[in-house]
Parts: sequence; structure tokens; C-alpha cells
Amino acid sequence: MTDLIDRTYFEQLAEQRPEDVCKRAVCAYDDSEKCYRVMVWGDVYQICPGRYTVSCIQQNHEPLHPYFELFAMHYLLSAKALEPVNQWISEKDIPGGTTFFRGPHEVPADWITARFGDDISAFQDTCKAYGGTALDLADAAFCFQIAPRIVAAVLYWQGDEDFPAEAKLLYDQTIADHLALDVIYAMAVGICKRLGKDSNPAV
Repeated sequence: MTDLIDRTYFEQLAEQRPEDVCKRAVCAYDDSEKCYRVMVWGDVYQICPGRYTVSCIQQNHEPLHPYFELFAMHYLLSAKALEPVNQWISEKDIPGGTTFFRGPHEVPADWITARFGDDISAFQDTCKAYGGTALDLADAAFCFQIAPRIVAAVLYWQGDEDFPAEAKLLYDQTIADHLALDVIYAMAVGICKRLGKDSNPAV
């Protein structure tokens, strides 16, 4: 995936002052290595602008979707010094989201229901294993710290004889201040991939 990150993004990051990036994104900078380190969903990612590399250097679970390398790069470039406000919105509530998040950019939350079906307990156990904090929403819901200033929630409704199980992602209202729509989509796909059953291996 690093090969798919345009080199200009590394160059843009190299032009920024490390102290400014670290303050905005709540990350660390190794002056000897000239690399940033940031926590991404429990793993530590290292971004080295001079080497044009993004890599996971501390992995606490199975590997995250490669889209998270793209996410980490853009997070360092564009994160603002804003704390989450704990007000949840869907991707369709994000400016421009109604037209963007459909068709090829529809969030694949069905991967999550494909894995768990009506097994709410299994969903809860999996979310806890990945550091989720329970929320009083839907039949079960968990909030995840994706990056120091980025939180996302996954809601789950158990199916019945009339409706199948349903999953949905929500985001803190500040998400659009930090990330562009395509990066939010990349993050959402990565979340669905980790929690669910990928029905499209090419993604």
C-alpha cells in the first residue's frame, strides 16, 4: 500500500514542522530517524517522509487492512488540534457524504453481519478484544480509538423473523475537520475488514 501513497504526500509532510505535527496529531517524532510514530487502533505506525515509507512497527493484533497506512499518512497531514465532541454522525451526515458514500464507496458494514449473524455475544467479545468501549446504543455498540483524535463507533442490531441483522458505523462529529471523504472511506473499510468477514477480497 505504501507504493500507492503518492510521493507528494511524503514531501508535504517533510515540509511541516515536527512540533506542529506532533501537537496536532498527538504523535511522536524521532529526530535521529526523522520519522513520526503514531498509534493506530492499538498498533504503532512509523511514517518516514525522507524514506517514503509507512510501516507498522508494533503490532498487537493481526495486521490491519493496508488502507490504514493511507489513513496514517493523511492523519498526520491533516489532523487538527480538536478533541472529539462525543456527538455521533453517520457518513451521510458528513458534508458531501450523501453523494460520496454510495456505489463503490458504500461502507461495507455487511461484512460485520456476515461474520456474526445473530450472535450478539460474539460481536461484543470481538469488539472488547480490539479495545472497544461499550456504548448504550442499538442492541450492542462499541466505540474505538482509531487514532489519538479519531474515534468511530460500530452499532449492531440482532436480526429477527422480519429483519436480518444490521451493522452501522458512526463517527465523531469532528471527523470532517480531520479527514477527507476518501480517507474516511479507507478507514471505514479497514474497520469493517477487522471486525467482519470480507466478502470482497480484492478490497
